[in-house]
Amino acid sequence: MKKFLILVFVTLFSQNIFSDESLEKKAREINKKIRCVVCQSQSIDDSDSILARDLRRLIKEKLKDGKSEKEITDYLVERYGEFILLKPKFNSKTYFLWLAPIFIILFGFFLIKGIFRKN
Repeated sequence: MKKFLILVFVTLFSQNIFSDESLEKKAREINKKIRCVVCQSQSIDDSDSILARDLRRLIKEKLKDGKSEKEITDYLVERYGEFILLKPKFNSKTYFLWLAPIFIILFGFFLIKGIFRKN
């Protein structure tokens, strides 16, 4: 009797856990693209902060409500700004962010070239 109850218990809860497997997979994909505002160098998928946990829960709820990935990320960007994206979009607000490393490298190259040319 005890084995039967354990079998029934495991069967009921395992179906409940794995029934939303595609939803869970989609949520994890989105979580990996969102920056933890507290940790700043981690995605909310990797972070253990309370805010990251709340954001993961929010994303799951929005997916259950039928929202798309774009709608969810647009909502988060509207609420927290472009900073929340681990890979910000290339637009007029982020030109400097994307182009600054190239300019720094070019400036360093010409600076080193100028120093060696004088010697």
